[in-house]
Amino acid sequence: MRRFVTEQSRRVLSSFLLSSLRSHPSSSLSSPLAFYSTAAAMTSKLNPPVTVETLNPKVLKCEYAVRGKIVTHAQRLQEELQTQPGSHPFDEIIYCNIGNPQSLGQQPITFFREVLALADHPALLDKSETAALFSSDSIQRAWEILDGIPGRATGAYSHSQGVKGLRDAIAAGIAARDGFPSNADDIFLTDGASPAVHMMMQLLLRTEKDGILCPIPQYPLYSASIALHGGSLVPYYLDEATGWGLEISELKKQLEEARSKGITVRALVIINPGNPTGQVLGEENQRQIVEFCKNEGLVLLADEVYQENIYVDDKSFNSFKKIAWSMGYGEEDLAVVSFQSVSKGYYGECGKRGGYMEITGFSADVREQIYKVASVNLCSNISGQILASLVMNPPKVGDESYESYMAEKDGILESLARRAKALEDAFNSMEGVTCNRAEGAMYLFPRIHLPQKAIDAATATNNAPDAFYCQRLLEATGIVVVPGSGFGQVPGTWHFRCTILPQEDKIPGIISSFKAFHESFMSEFSN
Repeated sequence: MRRFVTEQSRRVLSSFLLSSLRSHPSSSLSSPLAFYSTAAAMTSKLNPPVTVETLNPKVLKCEYAVRGKIVTHAQRLQEELQTQPGSHPFDEIIYCNIGNPQSLGQQPITFFREVLALADHPALLDKSETAALFSSDSIQRAWEILDGIPGRATGAYSHSQGVKGLRDAIAAGIAARDGFPSNADDIFLTDGASPAVHMMMQLLLRTEKDGILCPIPQYPLYSASIALHGGSLVPYYLDEATGWGLEISELKKQLEEARSKGITVRALVIINPGNPTGQVLGEENQRQIVEFCKNEGLVLLADEVYQENIYVDDKSFNSFKKIAWSMGYGEEDLAVVSFQSVSKGYYGECGKRGGYMEITGFSADVREQIYKVASVNLCSNISGQILASLVMNPPKVGDESYESYMAEKDGILESLARRAKALEDAFNSMEGVTCNRAEGAMYLFPRIHLPQKAIDAATATNNAPDAFYCQRLLEATGIVVVPGSGFGQVPGTWHFRCTILPQEDKIPGIISSFKAFHESFMSEFSN
């Protein structure tokens, strides 16, 4: 139909131009070249070269709820508050939608920033006053880093896997953490963890008949990346009733169902600690997962970016590589990819875009292809590479910065734990809301039991019920959270994801506003 209309438009346009030419032979259209140039220009307006209909359908299929419609609406409201103060029943927008700590007031770690400043401007190292402004260990670390960069040029391209000296430092940090060796050649430095995830999806997914097992709820990066690279997401559901537990029986069920549909499942994604769910896996559960991947021939994609964010005494972080190696497995037994980022943890350096993946269990010819894909992007940014090395090798006992570094780190993590607990208790006190404890990461994922009238009202506005709730919350309070439907959830259940990142002195006000809104909302739509 669209093609028919376009052809009709062309015929009408040509007829009009020819008529004009005959009626005004002395006009500028009398030149054939001018005639056809004018026709082409007018036709292009009727038929632009790029439309939504002509875009790659994989792009149209891709969704990323963390920066979706609710956030766009929040940004509009923020502009209105700036141009029309008092135009809404709140004074500011509070972004609880994304794990972006420094945007909400978290301060960077002093040692990390000192080293970055010196590495980015090496001339400072030659100034006499530098010793009074910077700690001695930050100066020493900057010299070590610069000595490992050819020409000490932090503005130049590096090796496509990252600066070798920085990868050595990261490998040493991994070995110290896990108690097993790590090789710098296994490290690929990337602009945050997201490009590393995209790289692995690009390598693993050949057609829509290739699938990736992903947790539901999941961080939307995974569903978006799978869609962009043309694969199939194979969901496995976390058990909310057991604190978002991961059952091997569920993995087996979903794997068998996918295979019965002709899907070749290539890998299993594990997010530990969980996003958006905040659970921390136990060691026995991790061993079961490793055994499952080995038996089924799956690559284990371990999202471990929240490894520093543990808030409960009865849980601790263990990397999947450590678990696999402690079970006696090695390179020849299991392919494991671990993702880490400087954006999370206690550092929260999201804008610096630093991260890495450690790959083990891949053959030499496959590693060559991984390197080729990395080479297409030339290299990740050097500041991010430096930060990744610092995160995995922070100050040690005896270093001048150690005590101040530990005070900053502990202060941030202890405050996050208090904020998580305060929000968890607040949500559980609200009518029709249940919230599992936040064992780790930066989020809570409460379930909201909505009245039927609210569900009907959402349907009438063509919104998912949790999206309807989140939009009403935003418009009443200025608080931005993400609907659970953007992460996936058991059908018929509704959730939202809320970060624990607003500064601690703001948490009481957020809780008060949230409770008042929720009470009003439930009263309005009570059955």
